[in-house]
Amino acid sequence: MAHEVLIVTEAELRNAVPLDLSAVDVVECAFAALAEGSVVMPPVMSMDLAEAHGEVDVKAAYIPGFDGFAIKVSPGFFDNPRLGLPSLNGLMILFSAKTGLVEALFLDNGYLTDIRTAAAGAVAARHLAPSEVATAGVIGTGVQARLQMRAAHLVRPFERVLVWGRDRDKAETCAVELGRALGVEALAMDDPADLVAESQLVVTTTPAKAPVFKAAWLHPGLHVTAMGSDQSGKNEIEARVLAEADLYVADSAAQCARLGELRAAERAGLWTRGLPPELGQVVTGLTPGRTDEGQVTICDLTGTGAQDTAIATHALRAVQAAGAGTRIET
Repeated sequence: MAHEVLIVTEAELRNAVPLDLSAVDVVECAFAALAEGSVVMPPVMSMDLAEAHGEVDVKAAYIPGFDGFAIKVSPGFFDNPRLGLPSLNGLMILFSAKTGLVEALFLDNGYLTDIRTAAAGAVAARHLAPSEVATAGVIGTGVQARLQMRAAHLVRPFERVLVWGRDRDKAETCAVELGRALGVEALAMDDPADLVAESQLVVTTTPAKAPVFKAAWLHPGLHVTAMGSDQSGKNEIEARVLAEADLYVADSAAQCARLGELRAAERAGLWTRGLPPELGQVVTGLTPGRTDEGQVTICDLTGTGAQDTAIATHALRAVQAAGAGTRIET
């Protein structure tokens, strides 16, 4: 029996699936489902291809109540720019949760991952950042630096954004683009310590293997989302940050212990509070989030398969509404 599969390109997805509150809300639903304990989400499969200076991650999750479930393949080959090729690409496959048949193939080159990652940052800011944020700061100058600030602005409409990166020219460019996109004052900073001191919300967006955020920079009323550490060996924030914060929240406690900032803190012997609360538990009210404007809060985002299933399901609805994509018979 013939079966139709919808093939959707990156360009079509960019037109149909913007970074907006609907994307934030669907990712928040995924975190809530994780807290309820009914999500089937296997550990991330990671494959290191040292000879090619590459890596491949595979994530998947089934969320009860969702029409489909996604499997995502994300390769990163970091010598590709020398060949005139992007270092990151990938795709998502959406299957029917009722029949297991392939519903859609999203040739997104990582676009949907970018959107769901930024949306997760917005969920963290919505539940953990101070109720009023005048200044937001971002450490890093890449795609996620831009998207994380755009996402944060959806839930905490700040008036000023600060950018720091190791490359001053890239930081300047990022600041100009963010200022124009958000209609806010935007500055590139010379010192990340000054950026943190002037901000109420900070997002770290780097692939750093040594901390770029120091515990000495913490101050009352600060929220930090660390989203760059998604593989063992990466580490953006000093281990003492987790110990000194009033509240540390993981997207997935088990995953953060293997891949996130929690791994470094546990190895240093500085995390002694047991299993940390998860973002989904905060979303659903099972665990309190920020309870005082003066608290220091940290959220560790490693990226979950549940987010991928959520954004893929959301994307299918959006693409169908737009009449986009190409159907083929298998």
